[in-house]
Amino acid sequence: MQEQNKQMEKIISLCKQRGFIYPGSEIYGGLQNSWDYGPLGVELKNNIKNLWWQRFVSSRDDIVGIDAALIMNPKVWEASGHISEFNDPLVECKKCHERFRADHLEKNKCLNCGGEITESKQFNMMFRTYLGPVDDGENQVYLRPETAQAIFVDFKNVLQTSRQTLPFGIAQMGKAFRNEITPGNFIFRTREFEQMEIEYFIKEEDWEKHFDKWAKEMHEWIQSVGIDKKKIHELDVPKDELAHYSKKTIDFEFDFPFGRDELYGLAYRTDFDLKNHEKNSGENTKYRDQESGEEFWPHVIEPSLGVDRTVLAVLCSAYHEEDDRVVLKLKPEIAPYKAAVFPLMRNKPELVELAQKIYKDLREKFVIAWDDRGNIGKRYYSQDQIGTPFCITIDFDSLDDDTVTVRDRDSMKQERISIAELEAYLRDKSQYLSTSIYVQTN
Repeated sequence: MQEQNKQMEKIISLCKQRGFIYPGSEIYGGLQNSWDYGPLGVELKNNIKNLWWQRFVSSRDDIVGIDAALIMNPKVWEASGHISEFNDPLVECKKCHERFRADHLEKNKCLNCGGEITESKQFNMMFRTYLGPVDDGENQVYLRPETAQAIFVDFKNVLQTSRQTLPFGIAQMGKAFRNEITPGNFIFRTREFEQMEIEYFIKEEDWEKHFDKWAKEMHEWIQSVGIDKKKIHELDVPKDELAHYSKKTIDFEFDFPFGRDELYGLAYRTDFDLKNHEKNSGENTKYRDQESGEEFWPHVIEPSLGVDRTVLAVLCSAYHEEDDRVVLKLKPEIAPYKAAVFPLMRNKPELVELAQKIYKDLREKFVIAWDDRGNIGKRYYSQDQIGTPFCITIDFDSLDDDTVTVRDRDSMKQERISIAELEAYLRDKSQYLSTSIYVQTN
């Protein structure tokens, strides 16, 4: 366990030093378990989100997307059961007054000082706020604890405007907020986080078929994004631990350095949500079959994925220590930079000029880094640490034969590539394209 904790510390340190993730509000002493994504972190995060959206929305005919408001009518949360059911058991140390989730304590004592703890009580995890200038209790609203409910509330609008027929899904990415009692383990459990969720609407009799299909889809996603599949485990959640809306849930757990814990969830929500929203709103939330004319509430399969936990699992899977280097073996599709361009020597104008031309041409189509700091070995080491798949070096031969040296991050092998073929080479190796980031020289 001590060795695993060291690995986690190394990943956290690398994230800060290389611009992936910083402690939030750091110059003011921070804020408990608050984290900010830096220049490389936001590229990695956006690449993961874009890959998910392209895979599950843009490339499919049976799934459409929405982007709903963070604050909804509080009656939504009454209907969904969150106000009455979205609770964790809270205990407090009688000596140091530290608070914990009761189900996270192995022994009936404080984790900090060993003191006696109180009886547990239920703590609702939704963040409360108020609409308008006056806090009079009547205008209380909540920051959404999940993205799913907006999908159910907008179900009929989407159905009428997109002309979808069963089975079909509605997807959403966005922020959610949970007032966790004990957040921790870096970005694994935070009070502000981002979700990628799909509600897939089906006929009740088909739920097992679609559940199994989505379990397979999630395993394929895990592999496509570069999460180590050997560290993935399925947990069939026991009935007495299921969420109030679920008839069956599988947790996809990952072996993080701090231990095995939930990465993703796949739930069969039955028709709980649409039925309750019709009951509480008075509006018809049923689906009408176009052939039979029958009206009914569709049942729902929900694949739910956390963006931040995906980032963490990807980093843990990609982090490797080799004999003389630390390397992030990120898949090219999600790596912050697709390549880095170097002039062999920064004090040779003719090399710098050609390297700048190649860099500017490539950055119109890819995320490309420019780096002319120090010697070539240090540049390789730096790019390995941030996961750049390819390094392109312009040398004196480049001036004569219009070729460059391309070094592969994982194998460290080098090959000569024609300058004219670089775009096709990177396009073939890197499926996902975006805009560029410029690395300032020192």
